[in-house]
Amino acid sequence: MNTTALDLDRFAPIDLDALVSEAALMTRVDRKYVVSRDAAADVITTLDAGIRVLDMDGTRAFRYESVYFDTPDLLSFRMAAQPRRRRFKLRTRTYLDTRTAFLEVKTRGARSATVKDRIGYEPSERRRLTEEARGYAADALDAIGVSAGRADDLGVRLTTLYRRATFVSGDGSARSTVDTDLEWRDAAGPSLRAPAMAIIETKSGAAASEFDRALWRAGHRPVSISKYATGLAALHPELPRNKWARLLRGPFADAPKTQSPARPDPSARPDPSARTKEPTCAHAA
Repeated sequence: MNTTALDLDRFAPIDLDALVSEAALMTRVDRKYVVSRDAAADVITTLDAGIRVLDMDGTRAFRYESVYFDTPDLLSFRMAAQPRRRRFKLRTRTYLDTRTAFLEVKTRGARSATVKDRIGYEPSERRRLTEEARGYAADALDAIGVSAGRADDLGVRLTTLYRRATFVSGDGSARSTVDTDLEWRDAAGPSLRAPAMAIIETKSGAAASEFDRALWRAGHRPVSISKYATGLAALHPELPRNKWARLLRGPFADAPKTQSPARPDPSARPDPSARTKEPTCAHAA
């Protein structure tokens, strides 16, 4: 079974402009689920036909590539893996079907407020940071009290590929994505493919969405997962992993891993033996 086998055709289409307009009005609560691809297909068959699916020129499942950047001592990963309020994630996201790309940053400061931002990016540059991109990253790090100079240390760490279908409730109050054909490629060489896995993310207001309720009825509950941090931990068992231990013992353990030649850039190789640099804070926490 592949992503195109998901029963998407019975839902009405919604175009990208309408989806963005409706989503912009939402105060969102995000929930993530990791289920088998077959389970995702089963849940989709139970959804009300009033739900709409993103459709662009007849295509309803789209190919994504995300390239994550981190420091040699894995500052972004370790801030996610350990109980710290401050954290950041920097990536390029490329929509492979339309050949458009963005540089995206997600930060959380000492007050636990999460900020997401993105700028347009040249697709041919998506595996490197331009000087403008490093300045963009430096500003984001400085805003959460991490030395802006750490932006100079950032290099490619992990690439993820997947296929995504996007669902929108009939009234526009909730949105859900289903990611399948998942693959993680480490800059250091190893890769992991999870053809039997699906990652579902729901975004809704205070009330749970229909997709959430359908998942709950099928016995699935929200989990903590980061495509970057959980994927890197799955590829490197020596890294901290307690936060995602159940997933790493379950769906990720079943995914086949392969070893490929490392990229020539030595800064792209994770160095778990290196001493972790604590973020340099502008102010005391």
